[in-house]
Amino acid sequence: MTRRFLSPFIAALLPFAAQAQLAVSVQDGKQLLDDGAQVVPARPGEDDAVLVDFTGAAPRVVGRSRVPASVIGPPRSVALTPDGRFAVVTSARKVASDDPARIVADDRVTLLDLAGTAPHVVQTVTAGSGASGIAIDPAGRIALVANRAEGSVTMFAIERGRLRPVTTLAVGDRSSSPAQPLFFDGGKRALVSRDGDHRIAMLAIEGEALHLLSETIAPGLRPYAIDTAGPRRYAVSANIGGGGRDIDTISLIDLSTERPLVVDTVAAGLTPEGIKMSPYGAFVAATVNNGSNLAHAAPTWHERGILRIWRIASGRLVPVTEIASGAWGQGIVWSRDGKWLLVQSMAAKRLERFAFDGRTLTPAGAIDLPVGPAAIATVEP
Repeated sequence: MTRRFLSPFIAALLPFAAQAQLAVSVQDGKQLLDDGAQVVPARPGEDDAVLVDFTGAAPRVVGRSRVPASVIGPPRSVALTPDGRFAVVTSARKVASDDPARIVADDRVTLLDLAGTAPHVVQTVTAGSGASGIAIDPAGRIALVANRAEGSVTMFAIERGRLRPVTTLAVGDRSSSPAQPLFFDGGKRALVSRDGDHRIAMLAIEGEALHLLSETIAPGLRPYAIDTAGPRRYAVSANIGGGGRDIDTISLIDLSTERPLVVDTVAAGLTPEGIKMSPYGAFVAATVNNGSNLAHAAPTWHERGILRIWRIASGRLVPVTEIASGAWGQGIVWSRDGKWLLVQSMAAKRLERFAFDGRTLTPAGAIDLPVGPAAIATVEP
């Protein structure tokens, strides 16, 4: 089991690698909250990626590298290859060259080599405008990047430690805002959330050919972050159409049928920003902003966010537990045994670790960072 998740390159980093699990967290130094408004700080920090061991006695950073990144878009703008050797990071926004107080669309995609004593950049390529959510297929041969500013998805081939651009396919008009791709059906098909028009598109993948299918899924208002894991029987969609004022939802999508179907939708709270299924598909965790990203005068403002967990049982999402977490929560990863979660707080500039025993969540250490964490990933089962 351990060998599946830790490549020899990652194992070489730590003498206790058989017990460790590593995550890559990317940080955005050019965005912060000023009483609910996202602004560029007068002195922006550096975007970077950190390699984190989060299953030891205490979570700790074991490597760091500068890399363009962005908090704009769902918090899955980083993905790892199945062997854990490489991470791919997208950057949806950058500081405008003519105005340091403004951010504009970016299209950079960076390949990080995780071997050695620290992650290091080996290649930078471009996708489409607003390059955001990314997914890598189970075989580690293809990456899909959602281009939010132009309504498209870009496919890259992953070959010999490099990214090769293959094709870019329109999956909606410019306003459809594709957010997050997701592979299923053994990598033969993919979903792409489009929060701009409240749909999830479906793609067919045949070798290096990418086809947009006519069917779409309608899980709720503004499907944003989506995820699956393990046997890929189900996917989950975080729907953020409430705008921080009205309660948002999470939907469960059955992937086992020829045409995936929404089979359950539950209330999630205000803005489920990040969503992650546990490694073998038993639980779903979501970072709920809970108004923590709003102006303090807003009637729905709260000082902290919430980490919520549901159990998947007979095609339904059943509430399990919740705990207060950092403000403006972003991404989540699970340990491969389902006992630990690492959660990002963009506002607190912190990674928070929680222990989970199947019923309750318990705080279990944290890491403070120079700038806010925006997206996170670990090796998928």
